[in-house]
Amino acid sequence: MTADRQQTPAAGDAPRFGRVVGRRPHGGGIHGRASSYIVQDDEDGRHYTFDYTHIVTEGFRTLYTGERVRFHIAANDTWRAEFVIRLNQPSPEAFYE
Repeated sequence: MTADRQQTPAAGDAPRFGRVVGRRPHGGGIHGRASSYIVQDDEDGRHYTFDYTHIVTEGFRTLYTGERVRFHIAANDTWRAEFVIRLNQPSPEAFYE
């Protein structure tokens, strides 16, 4: 599946809320610096993984450890998060520091 294709969560799949608790570089992406992420669910404490292709945003698809997100659990991989949306948008000035 390409990153350009529009995806939607499965019907009845309630969004989850959590915090990014880890980031692992795995050498993917156009420059070999893409990462996979770990999110911890606020409700049950479980950990789920995802990569930059699952981040729903305009521009750069990157997150930082500690950021709060909303996500869905993948229907076929119950350990995988998808449709990840950043809840705390950084100030534009933060990108120029």
